[in-house]
Amino acid sequence: MPVSTSNTSPKVGFVSLGCPKALVDSERILTQLRVEGYDLVPSYDAADVVVVNTCGFIDSAVAESLDAIGEAMAENGKVIVTGCLGKRADVIREAHPGVLSISGPQDYASVMQAVHAAVPPAHDPFVDLLPDYGLKLTPKHYAYLKISEGCNHRCSFCIIPSMRGDLASRPVDEVLREAERLVKGGVRELLVVSQDTSAYGVDLRYAEREWRGTPRATRMKALCEGLSELGAWTRLHYVYPYPHVDDVIPLMAEGKLLPYLDVPFQHASPRILKLMKRPGAVDRTLERIQRWRAMCPELTIRSTFIVGFPGETDAEFEALLGFLDEAQLDRVGAFPYSPVEGAAANALPDPVPEALKQERLARFMQRQAAISAARLEAKVGTVQRCIVDAIDGELAIARSTADAPEIDGVVQVQDGLAAGLVPGQFVDVEILGSDEHDLYGETAA
Repeated sequence: MPVSTSNTSPKVGFVSLGCPKALVDSERILTQLRVEGYDLVPSYDAADVVVVNTCGFIDSAVAESLDAIGEAMAENGKVIVTGCLGKRADVIREAHPGVLSISGPQDYASVMQAVHAAVPPAHDPFVDLLPDYGLKLTPKHYAYLKISEGCNHRCSFCIIPSMRGDLASRPVDEVLREAERLVKGGVRELLVVSQDTSAYGVDLRYAEREWRGTPRATRMKALCEGLSELGAWTRLHYVYPYPHVDDVIPLMAEGKLLPYLDVPFQHASPRILKLMKRPGAVDRTLERIQRWRAMCPELTIRSTFIVGFPGETDAEFEALLGFLDEAQLDRVGAFPYSPVEGAAANALPDPVPEALKQERLARFMQRQAAISAARLEAKVGTVQRCIVDAIDGELAIARSTADAPEIDGVVQVQDGLAAGLVPGQFVDVEILGSDEHDLYGETAA
């Protein structure tokens, strides 16, 4: 966390929980705090007030958020709560009645009003200068670029629309100007995030805006074309498998976008997908995956799935395992179904017993681990372009085009220190070995 050396400025502690979209919200609040002259401190003792940006998507996230609020209350006593769990203020008040303020996601004005009430600002415009790309919680060389808020889908297991509202896309020129500022500030990798990246611009009817003297539609392909002009890696997350996703694959094949798609398939049984209120044409999904790989053989596909959804039969779970075998996805995460307060799926019949959920999860991950290990092993002997994240002893910890930070694997560069590598640097790595998650290698001659 950035910390000012001033002794007189009011001091704010900050706890950020949840997904990358929430992280962007935290960065915006932190930037506004610094603009107004607040110091950001890394301990409860040093803070005049603490802001906790919460997550409330599943029960475990709610528990983590309530624990974080409780710790801040115990250690500091003056706590402002914001974020997704803020939509359920009664849950927060019941557990922690003494919090100063509660607001929902993206409600930056309410957070700042609460901070002002608790600790008035002491702004000095000659001292409190910020770079024009604001404060970031990620390392200097990569940043999350949020292109929209909310979601128009009504998946039965999800309450995001009730927390973050319907889809609200940012105009394309606004997004591209932010990306431009980030790259000028040293960012080498842009991670595009939203609740549904494929739907970007539909709410704005794909309105055209001008950037760099050229009209650009507020649409996924036009956005990607603009981002490709900035000279940074661009990685797409949360992409629904709509037909128009095909339009961005040639940009990946041409090296203008990273050959990487994060597509939340969630299941492979048409009946379960219908209960989830998700697209259910599994055969077309497999055809689309094959078409994408034909256009761009280097493409990495990662996905997430839910096992043990209410009513999931043994046969439907076996169909999901069969989908894994056919799709041969590179990276996969899976979660046992967890009831979320307010989700329509809670009312579905035939819940899967918890022990069976866990058994299915273990079988699912075992099947996928073998697939991932084989796909990584196929890279041994190749040279991979990587970006360095950190130096750890003699190693450089890097990521290839196939690896998103925090959620995928890494490339351990054995001679990283000796080669003088530094975080944010691009390097070609000869791959010498692999396991289920990571690659190992040395700098290419």
